Amino acid sequence: MKAPIATAVAISVGALVLLGYFIPLGFFEALRLLFLSWAVVLAGTALLVGMVNLSAHHWERVVKRRPGRANSMWLVAALWVTFAFVLVFPPASKQVQALFNYFLLPASVGLMALLAFTLGIAAITMLRRRPGVSSILFFATAVLILLGAVYLPKVGAVPVVSDTIKPWISQVPAAAGARGILLGIALGTTAAGLRILLGADRPYSE
Repeated sequence: MKAPIATAVAISVGALVLLGYFIPLGFFEALRLLFLSWAVVLAGTALLVGMVNLSAHHWERVVKRRPGRANSMWLVAALWVTFAFVLVFPPASKQVQALFNYFLLPASVGLMALLAFTLGIAAITMLRRRPGVSSILFFATAVLILLGAVYLPKVGAVPVVSDTIKPWISQVPAAAGARGILLGIALGTTAAGLRILLGADRPYSE
């Protein structure tokens, strides 16, 4: 009986949420907000369970002295210190903003810097292993983007590349590709939602 009941509940809740979006009636809008509030609570609970599971996995590595235990220790400590910090201070406070500006933002910038090297290595590797028009185009695009993003000593921004070619690549072909990906994600999400709403897929019963 669990699968039919779960399916009926999922279809009913999904239909009521959709009605709350498309029918401007107070009853449906109130139900939609209520269900969305429950979903936020469930998502937060799932996130907390995931944090506990991740901490348990890495703490086991620390206790059993497995390779990489130092990184696991730092990960667990940073995770729960950040969590406690955000619980004590509100998200918009100066303390939390300082945590973001002095720790999270530099880490993100460092990862983006590594991404530039990874992009260059991937372009060279692709050009060596699979030479062709697509490989040459990918390599040339990567080089132009990297040149347009750097400032050379005693020169500054690279002429033409920084002010013309790089903005055109970012705003025309790259933006078109990103929009195509977003459209595909939206269509895929809609199709998955409709399949769950109609009962064709039932991930909640597994």
